[in-house]
Amino acid sequence: MKQRIADLWYGRVPLARIFWDYAIIIGSLANLVTTLAALAAFAKGVPVVLGLLLHFLPTPYNLLMVVGVWRSAANYRGAPVWAMLARALILVWAAIATLA
Repeated sequence: MKQRIADLWYGRVPLARIFWDYAIIIGSLANLVTTLAALAAFAKGVPVVLGLLLHFLPTPYNLLMVVGVWRSAANYRGAPVWAMLARALILVWAAIATLA
């Protein structure tokens, strides 16, 4: 797993794979699950700190996705528009996923 994380971090994963598979699909599911868990915790009356911890649990993964997509876009050899779109959209995704 360490090599996989390093590959993601250094942009050695193809842009389409890191963007769609790792960020949009896996990352969105992880953020959805933790947000729902946080909402359930708040509904049960747990301390606010615990609920916030649950909600922000995937933040390191979100950061990994931003850096990984950004670097993978730098290595992308296709049409430059796809690399620019991936960079812009990963920032939007990370903001929504982390704060929503």
